[in-house]
Formats: sequence, structure tokens, C-alpha cells
Amino acid sequence: MKVLSKIFILILSIFPINIFAIELPNLYSNNVLLYDVENEEILYDKNIDEIINIASLTKIFTTIVAIENINDLNEYVTINDAMLREVPYDASIAGLKSGDNVTYLDLLYASILPSGADATIALAHGISNSTENFVKLMNEKATSLGLENTHFENVTGYDGVNHHSTTREVLKFLLYALENPLFKKIYTTRDYELANGLKVSATINYYNKYGLYDTTPIIGSKTGFTSKAGQCMSSIINVVDKELILLTFGAQRTDNKSAHNLDDAFTIIDYLNSNFKNRVIFKKGDTLLTIPVEYSNIDEYEIKVQEDVIEYTDEIKAEERKIEYKGINSLDYNYKKGDKLGTVTYYFKDKVYTEDIYLKEDISIDIIKYLYFHQIYVTPVIGIIILVLLIRRKHKKEIEKHVIIS
Repeated sequence: MKVLSKIFILILSIFPINIFAIELPNLYSNNVLLYDVENEEILYDKNIDEIINIASLTKIFTTIVAIENINDLNEYVTINDAMLREVPYDASIAGLKSGDNVTYLDLLYASILPSGADATIALAHGISNSTENFVKLMNEKATSLGLENTHFENVTGYDGVNHHSTTREVLKFLLYALENPLFKKIYTTRDYELANGLKVSATINYYNKYGLYDTTPIIGSKTGFTSKAGQCMSSIINVVDKELILLTFGAQRTDNKSAHNLDDAFTIIDYLNSNFKNRVIFKKGDTLLTIPVEYSNIDEYEIKVQEDVIEYTDEIKAEERKIEYKGINSLDYNYKKGDKLGTVTYYFKDKVYTEDIYLKEDISIDIIKYLYFHQIYVTPVIGIIILVLLIRRKHKKEIEKHVIIS
């Protein structure tokens, strides 16, 4: 059986595409990161390694560290004056009062939804007896996660000399936090009622009500603002049934009603809705190459794309894509259905997809073709057979003649 291996590099132009890139309109935010959760891929980035203030997005980290250090979510915490005295005068609050009895679970929701500094400080006191001790836990966690440019001075996100992170590292600890089911539930909740009857609401509900935004595409978020961080936001957005994470920092507030973090979010959402969708890059059934077949009723065997290869991208433009086949380059009747022929690797941008290729049908022999292609060997054999038959016939006649004469 003839088995040869060869690498075919095919630069296909049947369905030319462009390298994935997003060219967004002008944005208010100085630092932007758009992340594809399913494919674990950064789709767009702008100044994501710059060390920046992150305002109330700090509370993402405060909350996940709290969740990991709470023994009983239903245990009650009593709010006291010492906790409330630590709340900065201009910080966003949930509205907790001295003497309120709420659960740890309540405080977690109150930290994220209304971005309550009173709630995060209460968590710190309840878990570690002081904010200073709790901040140590936060920095220890940041170190364990490999966040080299992240450091905390407080649990609220208030501007500090040594309170900072980067957009890339905020993505890292947000992704870490979202792996926790409770955190993700809180992060994607819009409204919640505490045990003391206090109702809290996600900050984007405020923007939706007074900023005339339709926040339906935002399925989870945490907003923030300080003079150094500017208007910022982390969010999970849904675009064309695709889950993306969007982080923006450094949008300067132009007036008390401005929400440029939301403006940027919807600029990006609208752009994606208008330009991007899941597209078939390599289509099932497309012929990649043909392999010659020897001594059969077919002359060649087609290797085809086994399954659609789909990417979330903008309109297909004239750019190259590459497919690599490594395997058998010649077939004959010895091959049967189910035999592995080789491997096809698809390259798109920095993505690599690989699939094994198997023979879909038996290769049947064609006797006429076989004899035709082997006539250099068959002809002498046939000649010898004929000669033997003639000799035997002659010998038989001689014997018969001898018998008659006798």
C-alpha cells in the first residue's frame, strides 16, 4: 500500500477575510478594553497598561474578597457610628443608618448595586474589625492573582496616592470575581431589598431613568467616578447574543448630568450591532483540495471542510486566510471507509482550528484500470501463460499421435 505524507499550504481566496480589528469612533474614555468572554480574546484596547485610578470599580475587588472571607452570608451585622464616620462626605452610599441590622449578603448587594461606601466599610469592619485589616486582605489577594500594578489603600475606591490598577488588571480581577456564582448574581442584579427594608438599585438604573438610556444590552455593571479616575464603568454587554466585557476609564465629566461612561458604552454597542456578527469563515462542505486515486472508478477524492468555522467579525474583506493539510497525498483500493487521511488546520488571525480527516467511502478497485496501469508487468505474464498453454497443447498432441501409431 502506497502511503506518502506531504504538507499542502493553501492560501485560499474563495472567501477572503480581513484580520480582526475594530476601528471605533472617537470615545470620551482614555482607557478602553473590550473582551470576548467565549473566545477569551481582547477585541479592542486603548491604554490598557497605563496605571490609573479606578474609583468605585475597587468595590468589585472588595466584594469578591469579602465573599471569600464570610463564613455565614445570613449572619447579621449592626451598623454603627464608627463605620459611618469613615464614609467620605462625597462618596456614593446605599443609605445605611446607625443601628440598622442587615446580613452580610445584604451588604454585598449594597456594595455593588448602588456602589455603597457605607456597605463596603461595614463589610470590612464585620469581617476584619477594621478597614485597614481588610485592605491588607485585598492586597494579599491582588498579589496572589499576579496583579503587579494593583494596590489598594481603601475599600471604596476613593483617590489615594497608592491606590491604583490598570485596565488590563481590572479585567483580570473582574474575570476572577465572575467565576464566583454569588458575585456574578450580584453583579447582574438590578434591584434588591435589604433585611431592614432598604431598597437598593444598580447605578445604571439611575442613568436609564434620567439619562434616557435604554440599558437593556447591559446585563451587569459597576460604575464609578472620582476626579482622578474620571467617569468609568465595567460591564457585561450582550451584542448579537454574544457576551462581551467592556471596561472604560478616564472620561471627563462635562457637567453634573453627563454620563460619558454610558455614552461610550452605547457608542461601542451601536457600532458592534451595525458592523459585527457571527460569520462563517470556513464553510462546511467547501473543497479544500483533491487527492489522486489510483486503480479505481474515481480519479480523485475531495477533502472538504467538515464543520463550519465561525468567528465574530465585521464584514468580510479581501484579505488572506490559510489552511494547512498534512496527511496522505495518494489513495488506492487498499483504503477503506473510516481510515484517517490526515489533519486540516485552519488559521484565522491568531486563531487556530484543527480537525482530523477520515475517508468517507471505500475505494473500490477497477480491474481494467489496474491491468492497464500494470501492463508492463501483466503482458509478459500473459505471454508466458500463452506459451505454456501452447507447449502443453503441442505436447498433448504428440502424446495422442504416439498412442495412435502404437
